[in-house]
Amino acid sequence: MSRKHPVVAITGSSGAGTTSVTRTFQEIFRREGINAAIVEGDSFHRYDRGQMQEAMAAAEADRNLHFSHFGPEANLLAELESLFRDYGQSGVGLVRRYLHDEAEAKPYGQPPGTFTPWEELAPGSDLLFYEGLHGAAVTDTVDVARYADLLVGVVPIVNLEWIQKVIRDKTERGYSSEAVIDTILRRMPDYVKYICPQFSRTYVNFQRVPTVDTSNPFTARSIPTADESFVVIRFADPKVIDFPYLLSMLHDSFMSRPNCIVVPGGKMDLAMQLIFTPLILRLMDKRPGPRG
Repeated sequence: MSRKHPVVAITGSSGAGTTSVTRTFQEIFRREGINAAIVEGDSFHRYDRGQMQEAMAAAEADRNLHFSHFGPEANLLAELESLFRDYGQSGVGLVRRYLHDEAEAKPYGQPPGTFTPWEELAPGSDLLFYEGLHGAAVTDTVDVARYADLLVGVVPIVNLEWIQKVIRDKTERGYSSEAVIDTILRRMPDYVKYICPQFSRTYVNFQRVPTVDTSNPFTARSIPTADESFVVIRFADPKVIDFPYLLSMLHDSFMSRPNCIVVPGGKMDLAMQLIFTPLILRLMDKRPGPRG
């Protein structure tokens, strides 16, 4: 952890909604004049799109039916740990980009599904912001979590997570229902072993819980809306949270446990603004010297 160069990490599995959370943080950074170096977790996958298909085929040939992006074998976790550590020490570190589609790839003259070359982060940023699968990952050889100053988990209940993934992959990526289900099943062992434990290391978790029937996520035709949901927000250290203030600002909210507040789904963005703005400013205030 670093006082001079803070690291903020948002972690959640595919389809969890981490991208929406990132937009909220970007609004905080913009409003507060914070220069954040933003890093996507996909850039620390070990294989590009074509290589991953080959690696999956090789794993299946070896009767490994659970090889996935959720596990350490398909990721560069040591390099991610080094980035968090190096940034905390010096404010720089090695990064690259994963080019998801034609629009992202065109400026680089590369095909989509590939990585840009590794390069040093530009110096002078105020903090590092990571969003991806492994911001709080710990294995036998790597401990990414220990180098983060603020860890946030985004964790819809699993049926909602599956609904979001099924509908996204079918509508945006053209996958069949069967292909999406196969992906979910293949990832399950790594989800249990490497993704779920991260949410016990986070400072705060946001878990969206729908109030409509999601008992069969594979036949759902629409994603439950924010107004059809509640969000359970769990704090690792509730002593520093002003719950009376949050309850007064977030109408129709209530405490479910001493460390949990439940808010209407439509107020999730406001809740994040109220919770994270002071936390981010506190990280900035701990930095030596004047801000800016």
